[in-house]
Amino acid sequence: GRMFSGLAQTGAWSCFDEFNRIEVEVLSVVAQQILCILSAVKEKKSHFIFENFDIPLNLNVGIFVTMNPSGKGYAGRSELPDNLKALLRPISMMVPDFALICEITLLSCGFTDSRVLGHKVTLLYDLMDKQLSKQNHYDCSLRNIKAVLVQAGKLKREALNSVKSTVTEPQLCLKAC
Repeated sequence: GRMFSGLAQTGAWSCFDEFNRIEVEVLSVVAQQILCILSAVKEKKSHFIFENFDIPLNLNVGIFVTMNPSGKGYAGRSELPDNLKALLRPISMMVPDFALICEITLLSCGFTDSRVLGHKVTLLYDLMDKQLSKQNHYDCSLRNIKAVLVQAGKLKREALNSVKSTVTEPQLCLKAC
């Protein structure tokens, strides 16, 4: 309750990741707390009773959740209770454009051939994801790709600071991988 109380008072936005991994009993309590806050926001109250305390309300409060589908391939997920589903507006997410993210990241690091290199890095990780076994130590996530690109940027800066460097941009990307 303290977290939701703080959100309501400060008007902060919060995103709860993998919300449907929480036990159903806990979700039921959370639903009541969210309902209390959203009702007060809807009525544009300046104060409201939350968990037996009269607290100020900042109408900018936002509560967002992410969920993975319950069922096949997503162990430990449950369906949300109907009272909680009614409080949340569903939206669809799409897979990000890895090549564009790579291109922009490399461009921001000073790479002049960022489009071609971004495509190559994306292709490399796509091939690794498809051809390597599904063991945990093979991480082809966007987070890992981003870390490699940041390392490539660091190598690029080091090469620029070196007077006698003849390393090409593709070599820097390859070294970072």
